[in-house]
Amino acid sequence: MNKIADAFNGKKALIAYLMAGDPNLEKSAEYILTAQEAGADLIEIGIPFSDPIAEGKVIQEASVRALNAGARLDGIFEMVASLKDKIRVPLVFMTYLNPVFVYGYERFFHTCKELGVGGIIIPDLPWEEQEEVKLPASKYGVAVIPLVAPTSSKRIERIVKDAEGFIYLVSSMGVTGVRNEITSNIRDRVSELKKATSLPVAVGFGISSPKQAGEYAQWTDGVIVGSAIVNMIAEHGENAHYALGKYISELKASVSGKDTF
Repeated sequence: MNKIADAFNGKKALIAYLMAGDPNLEKSAEYILTAQEAGADLIEIGIPFSDPIAEGKVIQEASVRALNAGARLDGIFEMVASLKDKIRVPLVFMTYLNPVFVYGYERFFHTCKELGVGGIIIPDLPWEEQEEVKLPASKYGVAVIPLVAPTSSKRIERIVKDAEGFIYLVSSMGVTGVRNEITSNIRDRVSELKKATSLPVAVGFGISSPKQAGEYAQWTDGVIVGSAIVNMIAEHGENAHYALGKYISELKASVSGKDTF
């Protein structure tokens, strides 16, 4: 069984996103461990790309910082390899199709297997073209995690058919980024998904506060927080350990229903 399932086993999952190489690869490794110790149940590691079309300003700028700091795929793989004996939670990559394609599907997913990375999220991979990636990924036990948008109602059954890992439910139309309010009817969309798949459903895009995380955890199997974490690292740079750990601990308490807001 893919280790991703462990993140949702008997609990609501907190999924934390961090951009590899921001502010540098050494600190990325430290912050991934900080996130784990603070309570993250699964960690998404962003692979920087020069044209991240699904990202808002915060993650776009993090991608630029990482690329300017010299983050490249081989270096990111080396960073993840350095964590292999320290990581207890599942890891997935989040990136765009171009870096994976250019690196080579076989080579990329073989490396994922060696590193223990159990899944990948590719926002610009059309559902109709997914087999091009899923075939080599499945060969190495890597789940290609689908995204379901607020407007995907008519396509849900097709999107989740033969899906793997978990379902990434996009909370709002538009790009990633901190939002004060999410207007999509998450409860109804989760209900639709639950009728079509037995996989866990995690919601992301825009969730930033512990209160929001706790509210959406009531209806989903997990909550994904990215831009707010990346923003914190942008603010504190190489000294983000304390702020990051405190914030993720607060998110985890809310997701677990232990925070009264």
